[in-house]
Amino acid sequence: MRTARRVLAVDLGAGSGRCIVGEVGGGSVRLTEVHRFRNVPVRLPTGLHWDVLHLFHQLVLGLRRAGRDGPLASVGVDTWGVDFALLDRAGALLGNPYHYRDPRTEGMLEEVTRRIPREELYRRTGIQFLPINTLVQLTAMVVRRDPALEAASRFLMVSDLFAYWLAGEAVCEYTNATTTQCYDVARGTWALDLLERLGIPGRLFPPIVPPGTVLGPLHPALREEGGEASIQVVLPASHDTASAVAAVPASGASFAYISSGTWSLVGTELPSPHITPESLAFGFANEGGAFGRICFLKNVTGLWLLEEARRRWAEEGEEVSYETLLAEAEAAPAAACFVNPDDARFLRPGDVPSRLRELCRETGQPVPRTRGEVVRCILESLALRYRWVLDGLDRVLGSRAEVVHVVGGGARNRLLCQLTAEAAGRPVEAGPAEATTLGNVLVQAHALGEVAPGDVRALVRRSTALEVYEPRDRARWEEAYGRFCRLLGEGGGHRDPR
Repeated sequence: MRTARRVLAVDLGAGSGRCIVGEVGGGSVRLTEVHRFRNVPVRLPTGLHWDVLHLFHQLVLGLRRAGRDGPLASVGVDTWGVDFALLDRAGALLGNPYHYRDPRTEGMLEEVTRRIPREELYRRTGIQFLPINTLVQLTAMVVRRDPALEAASRFLMVSDLFAYWLAGEAVCEYTNATTTQCYDVARGTWALDLLERLGIPGRLFPPIVPPGTVLGPLHPALREEGGEASIQVVLPASHDTASAVAAVPASGASFAYISSGTWSLVGTELPSPHITPESLAFGFANEGGAFGRICFLKNVTGLWLLEEARRRWAEEGEEVSYETLLAEAEAAPAAACFVNPDDARFLRPGDVPSRLRELCRETGQPVPRTRGEVVRCILESLALRYRWVLDGLDRVLGSRAEVVHVVGGGARNRLLCQLTAEAAGRPVEAGPAEATTLGNVLVQAHALGEVAPGDVRALVRRSTALEVYEPRDRARWEEAYGRFCRLLGEGGGHRDPR
């Protein structure tokens, strides 16, 4: 491994963005945050949108600040999946991209599966059926005869839009392309025949390139703003989950992970797609990962529930820190009531505490009254849902992961990590919290010839202080899990309840 150069990882999440300089050397990785900013969607008469112009402005600010402390070798951007931008023939943006939580997709998943049978669509794409999927969003545009679709000349995922503005190259990076449900896993290209059956013009879709692709130097306009011509734009594993999974500090080949943030991605890593009737019934996705691997996982509504509850309380005049909320939750009664975190009424922004209480009333459970009781219900429900997915993972693959790695922002939530260990009945290793950034940095370093793929997990493990949580009260949590499964109508079974 050669001496590292400085690389800039831009990690754009659903709630915030970070610009972090990474340096690999001496058998470890060092990260230095240079810029952090909020990512706040904008509600317009046309719907809920991402403010990508603001985000790109913040990205450029981070690039400048990172350059003040020394030369940068490269910059790479990762973002959430499924959302996309459309460009016209001149390469100009056709409006701010829609947010995946915009309600225009209501009923559209059913329209997709009316035109293409679920079994065929899953066999071709290997992706979980969700109303937020890119394919569903594009179908909504077709059904509503959105003029932007006719005017468009190019489709780009949000991460690819930023790479295009940085380097002037319009391509789609593989890991984010696979989240769309528009990608044919067997052929390794866009499923153009499926798109045409839905009325989606295949002419929009650009070439797909692998993570680690070097697009070239910064666009001349950015160099004039103070960027260096020598900075290369590199595509990391640009789906943030793929970057996070690349940085799971596992010491063996078999492991489970929970990439915990606004969403929780629960799964494992495989050498190739696993597409079977059982994985379809359970709702597992086969998403592209770094270094030729597959992220075999299921999306679970994550800490979005806590974020939305906290936002609601702030609107009502109760500004409360996460630390205070977690302390109140620890003091609340254990295993009093649960909800399915993936219930459809939690998808859209709104009053999460009221929706949670409504669900508890509907299912004949004690209704949480205090903030602490609401937060306890959210965290225990998440932990039990993780157990449900992990048990399903064992069944589908025919093997059991004995350790669960929690990475991402949720690794800092000590109560959630302990509850996950209790509910799952397995040790939880928490950390790193900045897994996505580490994965971004290390794929860039690999592209520059500084890191071998086989060294990545060991580098992360040496660079991270992990915290281990052991399961304790097994009897209580087995009883709680039984109640949770009955709540889902599963009877302990494992067909996807959505």
